[in-house]
Parts: sequence; structure tokens; C-alpha cells
Amino acid sequence: MNQEMNGIEGERGRENNNNNVNVAERIDYVFKVVVIGDSAVGKTQILSRFAKNEFCFDSKSTIGVEFQTRAVTISGKLIKAQIWDTAGQERYRAVTSAYYRGALGAMVVYDITKRQSFDHVARWIEELRAHAHTSIVITLIGNKADLLDRRAVRTEDAVEFAEDQGLFFSETSALTGENVETAFFKILQQIHSVVSKKSLLSANNANNAASLKGSKIDVISGNDLDITEIKKFSSCSC
Repeated sequence: MNQEMNGIEGERGRENNNNNVNVAERIDYVFKVVVIGDSAVGKTQILSRFAKNEFCFDSKSTIGVEFQTRAVTISGKLIKAQIWDTAGQERYRAVTSAYYRGALGAMVVYDITKRQSFDHVARWIEELRAHAHTSIVITLIGNKADLLDRRAVRTEDAVEFAEDQGLFFSETSALTGENVETAFFKILQQIHSVVSKKSLLSANNANNAASLKGSKIDVISGNDLDITEIKKFSSCSC
């Protein structure tokens, strides 16, 4: 999909005036995150708010699967977040299940004004864990927090469920942008923490290698994670 390359955005435009530096060559990690939940809970709007800082009042239901990207810096590493927006309609469930594969993180979204969307969260979690890797980082998102007068899901209920399931939790508003940035950075930081620990273990177990010249893309796969890491090597002049 061509939109992947067009969607690189270094902290919303940070890379635009960087003397023609090729952003793709400097990416350290690519993290795939899926956004799932019932239809009309605001998944697409949350993604649009994070990726482009936009909110569309005339948004239509997602058909199948779409994704957007944004490049962010975490702990000194340039990370391309590849966020997949999966359709919540029942007829697309078989299609979207294939896209859980390779995901390092997931946001399960419900609408705080629709109790049924929260009641369905357990089913989404079950499906996610059936298709995704066991080490996937999961965040529960209660969206439309700006509609407090129409709240149908108590924050306490969501917190209790998240704690029971071992999930992170945030309430967001895609309309106002409240907590959207925080929620995405929290999940990306946690993914980076997991990936860094695995990379450290791999490095400790690896044989010492001669310094290499140039750059290459390594696909790191193991029992814990499947990630794509872009590593740069340069000859040592020590």
C-alpha cells in the first residue's frame, strides 16, 4: 500500500525541513498496532487525531482494514508507528483477524456512551489473544470522554476490567484530542520496552561479529516477538 510511505510524519512535520534527510533510512523500529472494537466507537477518529491531528465530522464506517503511520522518537530511537484501523462490522471479522498477525500492540476501543460496546470488549480481547502473539501489549480505550452527560459506562467498571485482564487503560476524546497522544505514546513506550529487552537478550546470546560497513534490514523473529528493526552498521576506526 503506497499510503504507508506517504504517511511518515516525524512528530507532525519534524522531518519536513531536515535538509532532505531520508526519514526511511533513519527509522530504528517499525511497530504495528491494531485498533479494534465495535463499529462507530471512534476508532478511525482516534487514529486520525494521532496521525494527522484531525477530526472528521463526516466520517464513514471503515470497510475492511486501513492504516496510517506516524514517526515518533522514544528513548532516542526513531519509531514508525504503523496503526491499523480494523472494521468493527460483523461481516468483516474474518478479514480483520488475519491482520492481528505481527501486531506488537493493540488498542481495544469502546464508546463510553454505549454500554453494549463495552460489554463486547471481552469478546474482542478473546479474539485478539486467539490470533495475536502472547506478548502483545494491549490498551483499553474508553472513547468520547467529552460526552460526560451521556456516559453509560462507569470509569470504575472499565478500570476493574482492565486490571483483571492485565490491560492499560485510558479514556480519550478524539473530538477534543484529550488523552489521545498520551494513550498512543504509552503503548508505544511499552512496546519499545519489551522490544529493547528482547534485543538485549539476543545481543547477549549472539556471537561477536566483525564490524560491518553499510546498512541492512534485519527481521528479528523469536519465541517472544516478531519485529522489523532497521539497524545501521559502520566500520570501526578505533
